[in-house]
Amino acid sequence: MASLPPTLSLTGRALRLLSAREHSRVELERKLAPFDEPPGALAQVLDALAAKDFINEGRVVESVLHRRSAKLGASRIKHELQAKGLEPEAVAQAVSDLKASEPVRAFEVWRKKFGSPAATPAERAKQVRFLASRGFGGEAIARVVSGAFDADEG
Repeated sequence: MASLPPTLSLTGRALRLLSAREHSRVELERKLAPFDEPPGALAQVLDALAAKDFINEGRVVESVLHRRSAKLGASRIKHELQAKGLEPEAVAQAVSDLKASEPVRAFEVWRKKFGSPAATPAERAKQVRFLASRGFGGEAIARVVSGAFDADEG
């Protein structure tokens, strides 16, 4: 945050962050805590922004899903949502919605990276590790890497 002018108010700093992308209250608290002068002012600013619907957990979840679901599996997205300090129920609902499309998304990520089935066990292991690092589940990875997944069946 060193690039921000020192005269910017807490509200100004929060709005600047929110103008770039959706942030949860926990994220804003973490990023703006060094500027909490006088102590307690940050909570009042965040309460006011939440009252005006500038801070909205539902939009944060939608934003993360929109930005990340094409490239990442449910477990990585779950971790990212939890790190944002979102309610466990909202995270659980988002993850359950993602689980249904996980094989299709894993296939698309795999197709873009590799395009063809592995010829050797070492290549297969590399493909499995790649998809696992992206947060896809074992069942989806097994279907995609084994060639049992047909993009038309979804």
